[in-house]
Amino acid sequence: MSTNTLTTLEHIDREWWKEAVVYQIYPRSFNDTDGDGVGDLQGIVDKVDYIDSLGVDLVWLCPVYGSPNEDNGYDISDYHSIMDEFGDMADWERLLAELHDRDIRLIMDLVLNHTSSEHEWFQRSRRGEGEYADYYYWRDGRPAEDADYDTDDGPADEVAPNNWESIFGGPAWSYVPEREQWYLHLFDENQPDLNWRNPTVRQAMKDVVSWWLDRGIDGFRMDAVSHMSKTDGLPDGDPDGTPTGIEHFSHGPRLEEYLTELSADVLSNHDITTVAEMGHTSIEQAASYLEDDAVGLDMIFQFSHMGVDGGWDPETVGEWDLTEFKRIMSERQDALADRGWDALFLGNHDQPRIVSRFGDEAAHRESASLIATFLLTMRGTPYVYQGEEIGMTNADFESLDEIDDPQTVGRVEQYIADGVADSYEELREVVNAQSRDHARTPMQWSDEAGTGFTDGEPWLKCNADYTEINVAAQRDDPASVLNQYRTLIDLRQSTDALVYGDYELLTPEDDQLYAYTRTLDDERVLVVLNWSSEPATFEGSEIDAGDATVLYGNHDDAPTDPTGASLRPWEAVVYRL
Repeated sequence: MSTNTLTTLEHIDREWWKEAVVYQIYPRSFNDTDGDGVGDLQGIVDKVDYIDSLGVDLVWLCPVYGSPNEDNGYDISDYHSIMDEFGDMADWERLLAELHDRDIRLIMDLVLNHTSSEHEWFQRSRRGEGEYADYYYWRDGRPAEDADYDTDDGPADEVAPNNWESIFGGPAWSYVPEREQWYLHLFDENQPDLNWRNPTVRQAMKDVVSWWLDRGIDGFRMDAVSHMSKTDGLPDGDPDGTPTGIEHFSHGPRLEEYLTELSADVLSNHDITTVAEMGHTSIEQAASYLEDDAVGLDMIFQFSHMGVDGGWDPETVGEWDLTEFKRIMSERQDALADRGWDALFLGNHDQPRIVSRFGDEAAHRESASLIATFLLTMRGTPYVYQGEEIGMTNADFESLDEIDDPQTVGRVEQYIADGVADSYEELREVVNAQSRDHARTPMQWSDEAGTGFTDGEPWLKCNADYTEINVAAQRDDPASVLNQYRTLIDLRQSTDALVYGDYELLTPEDDQLYAYTRTLDDERVLVVLNWSSEPATFEGSEIDAGDATVLYGNHDDAPTDPTGASLRPWEAVVYRL
């Protein structure tokens, strides 16, 4: 499997965001300076030199806006303020200045699909006030006798307007007696969906985007973009859909129109980058958005590869196949070769830890550095989530009381209600494999109490392995995961072929080795990854190794000749051919 055209440096469309390595920060769990157990903006400022030492070019900051924090900041009550726990606007301005002083750009995480139920817009909308009455999706209920579904909320004689389910579990509608109507929330009930059909809403959101761009930021990661448009009439969904109604609230009929309008009126007037989160999106759909410049998206977070391990299926938890993973990733590389640019990621604030998911905790250093090698040598912009650079792992949540994430709580409660399980204990394995809270345990800076993250009581339990896996323990060790990331980031930034080169998959059916080449003009790079816990031999018959040079290996004594090379478990080697 390979790309169809030969890329040359002379003809490529160079962009700063294509050549960047992104570091994602989840502020609540990054660094706490005031002892309240919650990370803050000053905590990020204090670690800017550390961020700079990684060699990254761009920081993606998860939401820091005013919020009641029902979904860790993704429920925004004020787009123009900073959450009190994080600091104030002066702290944010200091962070932006410190990053820019080091030539590190900053993108903000913007939620376009919904607000908090505490936002002034919703409070006025629920009262039916003037133009705000139609800011959200309000509908009358359906007579209970006319529906083949039930809802716990609302009057006794009616149910929700349709059978849609929330992505977080349960019905996607909640009833408001004050207005005697139901409102739509595709996520938590505290996150009502904005009605993007309303031009006044679209203008209000364009004003929000402009307000932040005027403050000098370098772009946006845009949350839940694929859900901004809904099917006309909001019809019932297929009862077998997961969640029910997804075909009507994902990639709706006017989504491209909304994005094009936002780009034309605001985004295109600035030298920025945009990356859109698009769940329930095929590779072909992603490519179609990206190839249309008018839509205004530079990259898309598309999740086809993240379902390779079965996700939240208790029957297949932790099982995944390397050949299937290679097929999906290669399909992405080929589909976007001439039509767009990929956002490369294996983890983020919504995903479990990558070493626990795709590596081997028993071979921690080797598997973490192998995954880093993959992430930083593929075509696309790599996104490194905080803690990945030291190989943070999944925690062990012993009870539902230890879980903060509303999505995990909703899934567990739904599974129990549906009879999939009788208790949390029966679901503990899948929770400890898939919960979003794994990515949100405090950053592990040292082996001190509170992981060096806080002097107080952390808002979420610390992972018990922080005494061994932490920044302080790895800082001065050349072989550490941390320094492997630094080396690989430097290699990527000094090797054009690793950014712009064509991708060609080798050994597609091998269930241990993931090998591929990156080719740009006369420069050819070979990446060989033994993605397994057993030794493997790379025959190399598909390539002319010639006088190969080792550019990187996660062992000091990497095989100098890739042809017929025997690789140790989780060994990663990058060659120049």
